[in-house]
Amino acid sequence: MEIHTKIAALAAQLGTILTNKSFTITTAESCTGGGVSYALTDTPGSSAYIDRCFVTYSNDAKQALLNVREQTLIEFGAVSEQTVIEMANGARVQAQADVAISVSGIAGPSGGTELKPVGTVWFAVDIQQQTYTFMQVFSGERAEVRLQAIEFILEKIISLINQ
Repeated sequence: MEIHTKIAALAAQLGTILTNKSFTITTAESCTGGGVSYALTDTPGSSAYIDRCFVTYSNDAKQALLNVREQTLIEFGAVSEQTVIEMANGARVQAQADVAISVSGIAGPSGGTELKPVGTVWFAVDIQQQTYTFMQVFSGERAEVRLQAIEFILEKIISLINQ
Protein backbone atom coordinates (compact mmCIF):
# COMPACT_ATOMS: atom_id res chain seq x y z
CA MET A 1 0.00 0.00 0.00
CA GLU A 2 1.54 3.27 -1.11
CA ILE A 3 0.63 6.24 1.04
CA HIS A 4 -0.52 9.33 -0.77
CA THR A 5 2.21 12.00 -0.39
CA LYS A 6 -0.03 14.51 1.38
CA ILE A 7 -1.29 11.87 3.81
CA ALA A 8 2.29 10.84 4.60
CA ALA A 9 3.23 14.47 5.27
CA LEU A 10 0.19 14.98 7.51
CA ALA A 11 0.96 11.79 9.45
CA ALA A 12 4.55 12.92 9.99
CA GLN A 13 3.39 16.38 11.09
CA LEU A 14 0.92 14.82 13.54
CA GLY A 15 3.67 12.55 14.85
CA THR A 16 5.86 15.54 15.61
CA ILE A 17 2.99 17.28 17.42
CA LEU A 18 2.19 14.17 19.46
CA THR A 19 5.85 13.72 20.38
CA ASN A 20 6.22 17.37 21.40
CA LYS A 21 3.13 17.19 23.61
CA SER A 22 4.00 13.73 24.97
CA PHE A 23 0.60 12.48 23.79
CA THR A 24 -0.28 8.96 22.74
CA ILE A 25 -2.85 8.24 20.03
CA THR A 26 -5.11 5.39 18.99
CA THR A 27 -7.52 4.88 16.13
CA ALA A 28 -10.86 3.10 15.78
CA GLU A 29 -11.52 2.58 12.10
CA SER A 30 -14.28 1.04 10.07
CA CYS A 31 -14.56 2.20 6.44
CA THR A 32 -10.89 3.23 6.26
CA GLY A 33 -9.87 -0.30 7.23
CA GLY A 34 -6.75 0.73 9.11
CA GLY A 35 -5.64 3.39 6.64
CA VAL A 36 -5.21 6.05 9.32
CA SER A 37 -3.22 3.62 11.47
CA TYR A 38 -1.12 2.64 8.47
CA ALA A 39 -0.30 6.27 7.72
CA LEU A 40 0.61 6.98 11.33
CA THR A 41 2.76 3.87 11.77
CA ASP A 42 4.54 4.45 8.47
CA THR A 43 6.23 7.42 10.14
CA PRO A 44 9.58 6.46 11.70
CA GLY A 45 9.49 6.70 15.49
CA SER A 46 5.72 6.24 15.70
CA SER A 47 6.12 3.60 18.42
CA ALA A 48 6.74 6.52 20.79
CA TYR A 49 3.11 7.61 20.49
CA ILE A 50 1.16 4.55 19.25
CA ASP A 51 0.60 1.40 21.29
CA ARG A 52 -2.48 -0.07 19.63
CA CYS A 53 -5.17 0.72 17.08
CA PHE A 54 -8.49 -0.93 16.22
CA VAL A 55 -10.07 -1.91 12.92
CA THR A 56 -13.67 -2.66 13.79
CA TYR A 57 -15.38 -3.24 10.50
CA SER A 58 -18.35 -5.21 11.84
CA ASN A 59 -20.87 -4.10 14.42
CA ASP A 60 -19.87 -7.11 16.55
CA ALA A 61 -16.27 -5.87 16.58
CA LYS A 62 -17.37 -2.35 17.51
CA GLN A 63 -19.26 -3.79 20.47
CA ALA A 64 -16.64 -6.35 21.59
CA LEU A 65 -13.51 -4.23 21.23
CA LEU A 66 -14.74 -0.66 21.74
CA ASN A 67 -17.79 -1.10 23.96
CA VAL A 68 -20.14 0.48 21.43
CA ARG A 69 -23.61 -0.17 22.78
CA GLU A 70 -25.90 -2.44 20.78
CA GLN A 71 -28.71 0.05 21.33
CA THR A 72 -26.63 2.80 19.68
CA LEU A 73 -26.08 0.66 16.60
CA ILE A 74 -29.76 -0.33 16.41
CA GLU A 75 -31.07 3.19 16.93
CA PHE A 76 -28.58 5.23 14.90
CA GLY A 77 -26.58 2.76 12.78
CA ALA A 78 -22.85 2.21 12.44
CA VAL A 79 -22.48 5.36 10.34
CA SER A 80 -23.62 7.95 12.85
CA GLU A 81 -22.35 10.61 15.20
CA GLN A 82 -23.40 8.57 18.22
CA THR A 83 -21.46 5.51 17.07
CA VAL A 84 -18.21 7.34 16.28
CA ILE A 85 -18.33 9.04 19.68
CA GLU A 86 -18.60 5.65 21.38
CA MET A 87 -15.89 4.21 19.10
CA ALA A 88 -13.45 7.02 19.96
CA ASN A 89 -14.20 6.87 23.66
CA GLY A 90 -13.89 3.08 23.70
CA ALA A 91 -10.59 3.15 21.81
CA ARG A 92 -9.16 5.84 24.09
CA VAL A 93 -10.04 3.80 27.17
CA GLN A 94 -8.84 0.46 25.74
CA ALA A 95 -5.53 1.92 24.57
CA GLN A 96 -5.15 4.29 27.53
CA ALA A 97 -4.34 6.99 24.98
CA ASP A 98 -4.50 10.76 25.22
CA VAL A 99 -6.01 11.07 21.75
CA ALA A 100 -8.41 8.82 19.85
CA ILE A 101 -9.70 9.09 16.29
CA SER A 102 -12.70 7.15 15.01
CA VAL A 103 -14.02 6.79 11.47
CA SER A 104 -17.17 5.07 10.21
CA GLY A 105 -18.71 5.52 6.79
CA ILE A 106 -20.03 4.19 3.53
CA ALA A 107 -17.17 3.98 1.05
CA GLY A 108 -19.26 2.25 -1.61
CA PRO A 109 -19.91 1.30 -4.23
CA SER A 110 -23.06 0.05 -2.48
CA GLY A 111 -24.60 0.47 0.96
CA GLY A 112 -25.80 4.03 0.62
CA THR A 113 -29.31 5.27 1.33
CA GLU A 114 -31.15 8.51 0.65
CA LEU A 115 -30.27 9.76 4.16
CA LYS A 116 -26.73 8.32 4.12
CA PRO A 117 -25.48 8.24 0.54
CA VAL A 118 -22.29 6.52 -0.54
CA GLY A 119 -19.42 8.74 0.55
CA THR A 120 -20.97 9.63 3.93
CA VAL A 121 -18.35 9.40 6.66
CA TRP A 122 -18.63 10.28 10.35
CA PHE A 123 -15.55 11.09 12.44
CA ALA A 124 -14.87 11.66 16.12
CA VAL A 125 -11.74 13.00 17.74
CA ASP A 126 -11.31 12.56 21.48
CA ILE A 127 -8.52 14.64 22.98
CA GLN A 128 -8.12 13.99 26.69
CA GLN A 129 -11.85 13.26 27.02
CA GLN A 130 -12.98 16.27 24.98
CA THR A 131 -14.85 14.93 21.94
CA TYR A 132 -15.38 16.62 18.57
CA THR A 133 -17.44 15.17 15.72
CA PHE A 134 -17.58 15.80 11.99
CA MET A 135 -19.52 14.46 9.03
CA GLN A 136 -18.46 14.66 5.41
CA VAL A 137 -19.88 13.35 2.15
CA PHE A 138 -17.00 12.55 -0.18
CA SER A 139 -17.27 11.80 -3.87
CA GLY A 140 -15.50 9.30 -6.06
CA GLU A 141 -14.82 5.60 -6.11
CA ARG A 142 -14.31 3.52 -2.97
CA ALA A 143 -10.53 4.08 -2.80
CA GLU A 144 -10.97 7.83 -3.32
CA VAL A 145 -13.56 8.08 -0.54
CA ARG A 146 -11.24 6.22 1.83
CA LEU A 147 -8.21 8.39 0.97
CA GLN A 148 -10.24 11.57 1.35
CA ALA A 149 -11.47 10.38 4.75
CA ILE A 150 -7.92 9.64 5.93
CA GLU A 151 -6.66 13.02 4.74
CA PHE A 152 -9.62 14.84 6.29
CA ILE A 153 -9.21 13.33 9.75
CA LEU A 154 -5.45 13.85 9.83
CA GLU A 155 -5.94 17.53 8.93
CA LYS A 156 -8.70 17.86 11.51
CA ILE A 157 -6.74 16.29 14.38
CA ILE A 158 -3.73 18.50 13.66
CA SER A 159 -5.97 21.58 13.72
CA LEU A 160 -7.68 20.53 16.96
CA ILE A 161 -4.48 19.68 18.84
CA ASN A 162 -2.90 22.96 17.75
CA GLN A 163 -5.81 25.09 19.02
